[in-house]
Amino acid sequence: MDVFMALGDPVRRDLLRRLAEGSARVVDLAADHDISRPAVSRHLKVLGDAGLVAGTTRGRERHYVLVPSALEPVATLLEELSDRTPRIPEHVLDGLDLEVRRTTRDRAVDRQARQPRTERKDAG
Repeated sequence: MDVFMALGDPVRRDLLRRLAEGSARVVDLAADHDISRPAVSRHLKVLGDAGLVAGTTRGRERHYVLVPSALEPVATLLEELSDRTPRIPEHVLDGLDLEVRRTTRDRAVDRQARQPRTERKDAG
């Protein structure tokens, strides 16, 4: 089972949230939801097949824990998606700053050169 497929169901995501708090039995997990214990067990099987949870048997009960390392593909994908801002090298930004300053200066000189001489004298 694929981790992303396993995370597609809201009940399974809730089960993972609960297991992030600590180990739990099926009966404890079922008490938090309006579904039967067998339904919770089926969800836990899917999560287990995806490697997201691990179960251990203690007597007649099965205790489940979250396996945080199984969430690494999800964390990697989210990091890739959120890190989409382009990286612009500092020297490129310095060159852009220089060009903007040069263009601004050139335009000011051009404007001043286009003014009639009388206006220039009044301005100065």
